[in-house]
Parts: sequence; C-alpha cells; structure tokens
Amino acid sequence: RIRLIPGFIDSEQADWMFEQLLQDIPWGQRTHIRQEVSFEEPRLTSWYGELPYTYSRITMQPNPNWHPLLTVLKERIEEFTGYTFNSLLCNLYRNEKDSVDWHSDDEPSLGKNPVIASLSFGATRTFEMRKKPSPGEDGDYTYVERLRIPLDHGTLLMMEGATQEDPKEYHSRDERINLTFRIIYPEPDRVWK
Repeated sequence: RIRLIPGFIDSEQADWMFEQLLQDIPWGQRTHIRQEVSFEEPRLTSWYGELPYTYSRITMQPNPNWHPLLTVLKERIEEFTGYTFNSLLCNLYRNEKDSVDWHSDDEPSLGKNPVIASLSFGATRTFEMRKKPSPGEDGDYTYVERLRIPLDHGTLLMMEGATQEDPKEYHSRDERINLTFRIIYPEPDRVWK
C-alpha cells in the first residue's frame, strides 16, 4: 500500500529544513559492489540509528547521534502514522547525474513487509514503481505496469505492506533531499559469498 501526503511540511518550513539538512548532515559517498564490480554510489547518504544497516554490500555503521531536526521530523511522522521508526537513511541528490537504480528495500534487517516513510525536500522528482510480473519461460521478467508519482517539496510518501516486493527508482534534475525513516531489526552476522 502506498499513501501520498502532499504538503506534510508546509513550503516555508520545508525551505528552512532543506537548507539546515543540506548544511548540517554529514553527507558521504559510499562504494557499491555489484557482480564483483566496485562503483561509487551516484548520490550522497547519511545513516542514523542504533543498529547497522547493510544494502548492496554497503554497511552503514550505527549512528545514534540524531540531528535535532531529524528527531523532530521523526516524531512528527510517528505521531501522524502511528509507527515507531528507529532508523533513517538520508539521501542527497545533487543534480541530474545522481540517482538510485531500480531496487526493492527487502534486506533481512527490514523484516517482512517493511514500512518506510519517505519525506522529500527540494526539487520535485518522479518516484517510479513497476509491478513485478511472473517470470517468463526463459526466467526473465518483462515489466509492463508502472506507477509514476511526482514527489514535491514537503511531501510524505508512506510505503507499507508488500510495497517492497516491486522494484522502484527515483529521478531528479535539481538538488533534493530524501529522508527514508525505517524500522530496523537486528540480524545475525552476514557472510558474503
């Protein structure tokens, strides 16, 4: 299930928050490994939470030192949604060259049917999901159904239930920040093959 809440943060507050987050968050660029090839993640990120978070063979180390503004936003989203989030992945897209590829947030530490609250600041960007079909005879997937949602400055997008079974991606031309509040569970030490 997807819920879209435009204007969750009014534009004047969102302008101020965007500037604060841009200046105050310790943004960093991580290295991905896909099919044994290393490459720089095409965006900047920052992690907050008591537990580590691993995706695409990148492990974000625990960081319990939440910026005060992030704590305020977390509490506001929790009050609105009824969920209690314990972690946050911050994404900074600097320009049209920054993006996130098709993916599902289906890491074991997120549990079954994870809930993610995605709060957008800055440039409007298109959030796309594609329905994962049954595989063809050759085992490949042919994606036909797509959902495109423009995410404006101050918009909250809630992804609940089986949403993460379908791949999604993000596109933006100008600078934007996306805050993805999550519920993380401890997982046993992972061994990569």
